Amino acid sequence: MSATFPTSAPSFRSRIGCDARSGYFAAPHRYRLHLALSCPHCLQIAVTHGLLELDDTLAVTLLPAVPDGPDGGHRALRPLYEASSHQHPGPAVAPVLSDNWTGRIVSTHTPDIVRDMARRFGGRGADLHPRAAEEAIEAVGRLCEQGITANAQRAGQCGGDPAARGTALTALLGALDTLERRLASRGYVLGDELSLADAQLWVTLVQLDTVHRHHLDAAAVDRITDHPRLWAYARRLAARPAFGSHLDLDGIARRHHAHCRGQEDAGAAVQIVDWVSYAPRKESAPVRMPG
Repeated sequence: MSATFPTSAPSFRSRIGCDARSGYFAAPHRYRLHLALSCPHCLQIAVTHGLLELDDTLAVTLLPAVPDGPDGGHRALRPLYEASSHQHPGPAVAPVLSDNWTGRIVSTHTPDIVRDMARRFGGRGADLHPRAAEEAIEAVGRLCEQGITANAQRAGQCGGDPAARGTALTALLGALDTLERRLASRGYVLGDELSLADAQLWVTLVQLDTVHRHHLDAAAVDRITDHPRLWAYARRLAARPAFGSHLDLDGIARRHHAHCRGQEDAGAAVQIVDWVSYAPRKESAPVRMPG
């Protein structure tokens, strides 16, 4: 089974308001995102931040790919958690949206964070959260979380009931079929313009190929691959800087293996997308020439 890390405490779910009468209102340089790009929730936020072109408005602090705290959290986030919740009992996990003015956490809830980024900060990028698209974005979110991710985890569960694994795989393929049909008549998952739904779907596909695939057999991966429009869409988005530039493939692999208790299956050898060709190239150390 894929690695499972602790999730954020649901108590940190404040929202960014639209004016100064709100406790947390949108102001340039007031807030900071704390993200580990190996985490799918953090990657979704990073992609959204890039699409909205918020570099000059909302700062980002990158965290280690693998949480370094003994409880599965990030040591660097512990002071924020303690300031926001006295003797906070759980791990200090990412993502976090913090308030520089108060030194406290605003939110750890990804859907709220990305919606507030799109609605309150706007930026120079596209309108990623049109008012009329609220329900459609939520529906794609459920399809990603339940139809794809949850079923991929069940289908690859080591030692699980073969019938249950088969049922999960069928449900996973059904979700992919739905998306394949959608993309037959539109450029993006909700229509002709990018939205928050595309950021979440793209990250879900990255995880399906780089993490969950490793626990599926080759026949299952072959059936997953047989969605040409969907994977062409994933490649097309990966080629855009707001998407591909945030890929931390080494970090995703290390995070996965750090706590994964499952066994690899034959599908591990059947890569769907060459993500390396889209990820940022790491700088090599300079070669010292003999004097």
